[in-house]
Amino acid sequence: MTGRPAVFLDRDGTLIEDTGYLSDPDLVQLLPGVGIGLARLHQAGFLMIVVTNQSGLARGWITPEQYQAVADRVAELAARHGGPLTQQYFCPHLPELSGPCECRKPGLLLFQQAITEWKVDPVGSWWVGDKVRDVVGARILGGRALLVSPDTESDEAREASALDIALVPDFETAVSRILAGQRFYGP
Repeated sequence: MTGRPAVFLDRDGTLIEDTGYLSDPDLVQLLPGVGIGLARLHQAGFLMIVVTNQSGLARGWITPEQYQAVADRVAELAARHGGPLTQQYFCPHLPELSGPCECRKPGLLLFQQAITEWKVDPVGSWWVGDKVRDVVGARILGGRALLVSPDTESDEAREASALDIALVPDFETAVSRILAGQRFYGP
């Protein structure tokens, strides 16, 4: 085994309230249980890497500066709760407007970039998100996936079940599953 384990996290709807094309950092709110969950993951030695689609940039609904201000606020809140984020990666594209790209989830480019830059062990890593596109990369890269879905009858939950992706009702439960399934990394 080489590299460290990571938890690849979706942002909107997984870590923070999904208000749609968030441009104001003052509106950033961690979802219930996220602060303590991030702290627990940090204490367990996981890298915490956010990978998010941000089509609002391609649409012109948010500026790069607004995106960065929101990302900085997410990082600040995570760190304040004891769970500093390792890195945040984002795709600014929308294929209908900017053409195809490999970085928009479910594409793997941003995950592969993070794996290389942070020397991540993908097999020992987890993917957590509220959409199937957030977590299907785990199947290809060898990690494990958890879909946060309080509604087990939603389209996302049904698709995840069909793909044999585990469902959890909330972020706290995801963290508990990760820690229960954690491999030991040491000398």
